[in-house]
Amino acid sequence: YYHGLLRGGPLRKRVNELLAAVRIPSPEKRFREFPHQMSGGMRQRIVGAIAQAGSPRLIIADEPTTNLDVTIQLQYLDLLKELQRATGVALIFVTHNLGIVAKMCDTVAVMYAGKIVEMQSVRGLFYAPRHPYTRALIDSIPKLGTKEPLYAVPGQPPDLSKLPEGCSFHPRCTHATDRCRAEPPP
Repeated sequence: YYHGLLRGGPLRKRVNELLAAVRIPSPEKRFREFPHQMSGGMRQRIVGAIAQAGSPRLIIADEPTTNLDVTIQLQYLDLLKELQRATGVALIFVTHNLGIVAKMCDTVAVMYAGKIVEMQSVRGLFYAPRHPYTRALIDSIPKLGTKEPLYAVPGQPPDLSKLPEGCSFHPRCTHATDRCRAEPPP
């Protein structure tokens, strides 16, 4: 949207607004800095500012907190929620982190072998998972105050070029039936 439309002073002003919106301190100074002069959290916020530059209606955040420490992750996620409330932008998170799912999402789709195996509200997912793979993911979350070993899903993920018949998860599933081996779940 802004590409080619803004130049000089108006462009600098818009960049400073975007940097300020993602809580970059001294945006006028940071405007001239290079990525190696910034922390990982600051670089991640710059990416958020870039994503907002065109006033999108949807942002896809693919593992947005990778390589950030837990404190910075929380700050960044809070910032994304704040930006979402302020602008109305829709967010799609692609993540393996169920903590992020619980904090940020309303609806979740769980994928296995490249296909959605379950989609429901986040609350429903954590309290009443429907697919055995979802249950296995939830069971693998460490539980505070227990010395039980972590649950690990048995076996290996399938070769995507040679998926098994039926439900792709059935070779690793402790609840698999003949029907699971014959037909994929709806």
